[in-house]
Amino acid sequence: MDHHPKRIALLGSTGSIGLNSLSVIESLGADYIPVSASAHNQWKLLAQQAHDYHLEKVVLTDTTHLDKLVEALNGTQTKVLGGPDHLVDLVMDETVNTIIVAVVGISALPAVMAATEAGKTIAIANKESLVVAGCLLMPLAQKHRATILPIDSEHSAILQAMHSGRRHEVEKIIITCSGGPFRNSTTEQLSQAKLADALNHPTWNMGPKVTIDSATMMNKALEIIEAKWLFDLQTDQIEVLIHPESIIHSMVEFRDGSIIAQLSSPDMKLPIQYALTYPQRLHSTSKRLELNQLQQLNFQQPDLDRFASIRLGFEVAAQGGTAGAVLNAANEAAVDAFRQHLISFNQITELTEHCLRNHNYVENPNLEQLLQADSQARKQVRQFVTDSKPTKC
Repeated sequence: MDHHPKRIALLGSTGSIGLNSLSVIESLGADYIPVSASAHNQWKLLAQQAHDYHLEKVVLTDTTHLDKLVEALNGTQTKVLGGPDHLVDLVMDETVNTIIVAVVGISALPAVMAATEAGKTIAIANKESLVVAGCLLMPLAQKHRATILPIDSEHSAILQAMHSGRRHEVEKIIITCSGGPFRNSTTEQLSQAKLADALNHPTWNMGPKVTIDSATMMNKALEIIEAKWLFDLQTDQIEVLIHPESIIHSMVEFRDGSIIAQLSSPDMKLPIQYALTYPQRLHSTSKRLELNQLQQLNFQQPDLDRFASIRLGFEVAAQGGTAGAVLNAANEAAVDAFRQHLISFNQITELTEHCLRNHNYVENPNLEQLLQADSQARKQVRQFVTDSKPTKC
């Protein structure tokens, strides 16, 4: 190592990305040290992680079982904090230089903003921070010399492929997607889709919200917006292709016509490790891709009639302002309603688009205005669900 050890705060340590992150940190050795962690409500697992990794601080954002966590860690050196506001405490610890953001939702945004202002390295799997506040976050990162590195496989692939040329030589990026469980479904089949069907992803093992986003392809809409901010792109420089095998994680096309692709087995540990070791590449325990076993790689254009969410992603990326906050919040609220069997699958995207078309757009918002737009969109979705007095779908 040619620099100081990475002392890491892991926001969202009990989810899929968090668990994979701890596994990667462990494999990288003594120069990568987990210092603190947070969880929403999985207090038992968080307590076990505090014991296993000798964590200095832990935060339980849902305080319902905070007393149990305090009791479980009684007699240890671990400081226990409760409530989402304390995520900022973890990232502002002066001994921490690297933040992994694996929290789902907007609750991580204040901590991400604080870490950015502090000029820290942020490995981010939280789409919401960039989708909602990319217009604030990226200029802030530039001002304070913070480094924001993507953990999700698509944007990690783009970051890696971009090293094959200079930034001004990039013509466009191609974001790939598996197509989710409904890739080949008809419009009629989509209208009848049930929760269990939406949660049955063919390739990746993810949390329920992200899995449903994959089923609606709203995850690609969010990734389009993320890419715009992360890589400073125009919307006409972004393309989406369905790639069912999930081997090519994304591509960059340069102005000479060369297309550079990043290939690997579907394994989140690789992009997590690349973000942690960037710009170095260290030995990885990730499963190796055996090219001789690949029979074919397929690509197809997404159907924007069946998956209107991708169209919305391009619109919001072009529009900027408060549009990203509304898209994200309305989708989150609609997904939650679908998970409660209160709306149909198709209504997730329909409700999200309705909120986009009927919000008070602000072109150059501050953080307060972004949070207001978020709150208003959620309220609109809840109001629709209440007013429609739905029977259980």
